[in-house]
Amino acid sequence: MRAYLATRMANSGMDKKAAKKSVKRTRPGGQVKFGGITISPVSVEHSNGASGGFMIDKDYAKVLKKNGLTAYVGPDTGFIVKFSNGLSVYLSADTGHTADMKVIVGGYYKPQIAFMNAGGTNTMGPKEAAWAVNELIKPKVAFGVHLNEESTKGGKAKKGSKLAKFNSLVNKNIKTYSTLSGVTMEFDGDANCVKGCK
Repeated sequence: MRAYLATRMANSGMDKKAAKKSVKRTRPGGQVKFGGITISPVSVEHSNGASGGFMIDKDYAKVLKKNGLTAYVGPDTGFIVKFSNGLSVYLSADTGHTADMKVIVGGYYKPQIAFMNAGGTNTMGPKEAAWAVNELIKPKVAFGVHLNEESTKGGKAKKGSKLAKFNSLVNKNIKTYSTLSGVTMEFDGDANCVKGCK
């Protein structure tokens, strides 16, 4: 993925050396630091391909499209992001359940906040994502995201939405919040919301 992104950046006009330097590579078990932030990839269960429309070589793009294929760009990953204040956040990415959610994510990294993709079909649905939060990861705060529908209205989860279902199934000792357009939330190092949460 690193080489793919650097090539795309250079093709868009960025200096080749600057493009290569700006894209960092790490794999599950490793980490990369940006200032006071540490990013650690974790394994997920999901495919990762680039459609022909993303290819620079148009002949290759046509071959991919004709055969109904995508180009392999490496394994998909979720991420653990640790901030300089000590806050640790899990970004599940598109995935189904994995044993790593308990052993690696919950057991080793122990994130205080979990953003769980819960749209169903291509990821866990709200029921599966809530179960992963409750039984495997056990954060202090959980967000249901990538729900593939309009999930909020007036700053609240819409009745009957996947977000409402996710929130209702998460254990009551774990706080749930909704991501809202134009609203920035801030958390301290203990996952207490200090700004923007309703």
